[in-house]
Amino acid sequence: MRLTSKLVATSEAIALFCSATALWILRSGEPARATATSGEVRPVWTEIDWPFGADPWGKGKAFRCKAADCGGEVQLYVRAKLGFCNCATGIADDGDLEQMGDLALIGKATPTAAGREILVGPMRGRSRAYRVEGNAKAALSLAFNQRCDMVAATALLAPGGTASLEPAVLAFLNSDRMLKWAEIALGL
Repeated sequence: MRLTSKLVATSEAIALFCSATALWILRSGEPARATATSGEVRPVWTEIDWPFGADPWGKGKAFRCKAADCGGEVQLYVRAKLGFCNCATGIADDGDLEQMGDLALIGKATPTAAGREILVGPMRGRSRAYRVEGNAKAALSLAFNQRCDMVAATALLAPGGTASLEPAVLAFLNSDRMLKWAEIALGL
């Protein structure tokens, strides 16, 4: 009986260590390229100039992941919107995401699936996939909040890339680099 308890405790400790290691790797933000043997996508994000004109929310940050690094070209646009979020409920449903997100930056878009809840650092929000009207590209709209302030993120993706690239976009948003930016931008 005692040997079984030790075995269970050791197994749980190993599982906890593996989980912590995986989380650390995801949050490290270190760029790494895809490996030819595994075919695994390892995004490398490069900051680019904000391509949009002025509006009430101001400029944000823009990033690009080349097709060779992401399996398809991705442009990611991220900016803070202070005081724009519902302080009590945050981004609770797809209607909130539609209203608070930044899809208008890339044009008219139609949802391709229901949204889902996401976590970015300590912040909760939603993500939803879209088809961009008049364009072969797809898009992801993501928004997450801390109290009354929020971050809106829009990813413009190669056709059909939404499901496969959402984890890479979320991992980048959860990187130390982006969490520190969000902390400064939201005044946390």
